[in-house]
Amino acid sequence: MLAVPGALPTDGSRYALEIKWDGIRAIVYKDYQDPQVRITGRHAADYTSRYPEVAGLAVDLAGHRVVLDGELVAFDRTGRPAFQRLQRRMHVTDPGRLAEFVPVTYLPFDLLHLDGYDLFDVPYLDRRDLLERLGIDIPPRFPGDATELLTISREQGLEGVIAKRLDSPYRPGRRSDWWIKVKNLDTRDVVIGGWRPGRGRRAGGVGSLLMGAFGGRGLVYVGHVGTGFTDAALNDLHARLAPLETEESPFAVPVPPEIARGSRWVRPELVGEVAFTVWTEERRLRNAVWRGLRPDKVPAEVIV
Repeated sequence: MLAVPGALPTDGSRYALEIKWDGIRAIVYKDYQDPQVRITGRHAADYTSRYPEVAGLAVDLAGHRVVLDGELVAFDRTGRPAFQRLQRRMHVTDPGRLAEFVPVTYLPFDLLHLDGYDLFDVPYLDRRDLLERLGIDIPPRFPGDATELLTISREQGLEGVIAKRLDSPYRPGRRSDWWIKVKNLDTRDVVIGGWRPGRGRRAGGVGSLLMGAFGGRGLVYVGHVGTGFTDAALNDLHARLAPLETEESPFAVPVPPEIARGSRWVRPELVGEVAFTVWTEERRLRNAVWRGLRPDKVPAEVIV
């Protein structure tokens, strides 16, 4: 189940608030006598071998059949979620010692199945109570009228909060206004449609990315992003984009000439995430900053 963007509800008594964690969604499965848990992403990709840290849940949930929804998060040295750190683990199927240097934490926030009973139609408040009784570490929830939580999250450099209706059921894969995400920074997914060669210390590699999102006519250009990259991220992007190169632009409407000149086109198969300040009148993302690839997303989901 996915949240819609919006503002804090005015009728806070009907909601609970949770911190919005800067990670990736993951479903965890634990069967009765199975000594291991299984982890999948939003599109059923198997993440189990990528995040061995989550294996400890098998002990904590022994004797139960459970399906959890939650977030995989990497924290920085100050204890804040750091999406760029998580990026170092996303594509690594056997992390080995990397898991020691870039540990990942699973933060479960919903319970979808418990001991033979599907909980999709059970209200959020009751699902949450059952989750809390399992005795595992879970992130806190707050009263829906605790509006100061958004201010606190901003002061601590967190992404924002999620407001969840207390009576909301759970609808897998559906985006619903029963859950509202209230962000301190605007972020969105984009599809990479091309790249511009770098100059100076970026010469020979990627200088910036051409971003798009799908509309009624196809892939629509929404701007370019040239900041927020580490050297390692640029090298990784260059390697991933090279086999996707194509002669023709994937954008349905021509990209502005000053941007198209010298650009390299690619098949729109990679999804990334950017932070930005505002949409311009031309429907471009202003002051975009790269946050990383999103292998848990598919291009068709990225719409204008």
